[in-house]
Amino acid sequence: MLIRNATLPDGRQRDVRVRGESIVEVGRDLDASDEHVIEATGKRLFPGMIDAHVHFRQPGYPHKETWESGSRAAAAGGVTTVVDQPNTDPPTIDGESFDEKAEFAADSVVDWGINGGVTADWIPNVLLRRRLFALGEVFLADSTGDMGIEADLFADALEAATDNDVPVTVHAEDADYFNSDAKARDDADAWSAFRTAKAEAKAVERACAVAKEHDATIHIAHTSTLEGVDIASEAGMTTEVTPHHLLLSRRDLSELGTFGRMNPPLRREKRRQKLYERVVDGTVDMIATDHAPHTREEKDASIWDAPSGVPGVETVLPLLLAEARDPDSGLTYERVRDLTARNPADVFGIQQKGAIEAGKDADLVLVDTTETSEISGETLHSKCGWTPFEGYDAVFPEWTMVRGTVVYERGDALDAADTTAQEDVFYDHQGENVRGADSERLE
Repeated sequence: MLIRNATLPDGRQRDVRVRGESIVEVGRDLDASDEHVIEATGKRLFPGMIDAHVHFRQPGYPHKETWESGSRAAAAGGVTTVVDQPNTDPPTIDGESFDEKAEFAADSVVDWGINGGVTADWIPNVLLRRRLFALGEVFLADSTGDMGIEADLFADALEAATDNDVPVTVHAEDADYFNSDAKARDDADAWSAFRTAKAEAKAVERACAVAKEHDATIHIAHTSTLEGVDIASEAGMTTEVTPHHLLLSRRDLSELGTFGRMNPPLRREKRRQKLYERVVDGTVDMIATDHAPHTREEKDASIWDAPSGVPGVETVLPLLLAEARDPDSGLTYERVRDLTARNPADVFGIQQKGAIEAGKDADLVLVDTTETSEISGETLHSKCGWTPFEGYDAVFPEWTMVRGTVVYERGDALDAADTTAQEDVFYDHQGENVRGADSERLE
């Protein structure tokens, strides 16, 4: 297969040859004899996004999401690798629970990783012998799943993971700095007032200090404050930012209501702007969604009873591409590439992915950045059927390829000459564990 005359994120126009599961050649005027040719003139080709933070809800909560529905949403948004978090039911804290989740992951159309969790009941000597993507997110305060742990257990987990060369990701909030006075309120903003920005900064500071004591590095998940980003960066640790913390703030809660509740919560608009600057200037390492779907019925509750979390895996790359179209945003297509593909691959050591280069997996996404469409929860593919980004401009993929196989084509891009609306098409494909075969055990 030859993808001809595509514009890469850096603006160069190149042909890309794919054979089997890999990119074998990138160049100009490549010979197309006896090959299927995809004409990409005027369109941009990106490496597939690696979303290092999703909650696909299986096992335990298939009414919210499944590996099939979540991975289809990922593919429709240009995400070709997802990493599932451990707070399912049962939580992924031992070999048996890892194996159970891996069976569900066999339904994924995109490649995947599974993170292991840490609780008082975890079995590290068994769990760490599975092919984990990472340990974490390790919860320093309770969130969905009630997996918050004490400081001593965090230190023990960090040491065990480091000894086994397993990366560690951290959900950094310190409950000692939550504002209990906010519990007297019942408005949507009360959650943001309760789980304070200081709670995050203090937890990041503490987690980084413990990591340094153990000569380890950690990755801070869903960092929502510039203080948290700066503390981690200065300590030599890495960070991720979600699309909702990048693009939404407390001023949106009057419209979102309890559908805008998540952990950590939305911050003030000025803080959001400062966080955006850290994303643009390179301080933040990656964007990850913390895709955490709940049904409309579950979210339609009081601010203290609604579950935390919002969907995002299908809209993250389209939103970033729409931002990059605006020269005033400061966000370039190259930076989007780095935030979504190159940097996650480098940080987590999955060198077969993350770039459009010979020898890499052919995880590719073709987009037309000259046009945008409005996001509508009704047309997205997650089971939850809603989005906090309703009405936002986005650049959705025309097609998404995973290891050389086109797994998704957008309906209205199937035949540009046919103005009749067509349904999106998903093709049979089985995603794989990016750390290796499920049945293998580490020696």
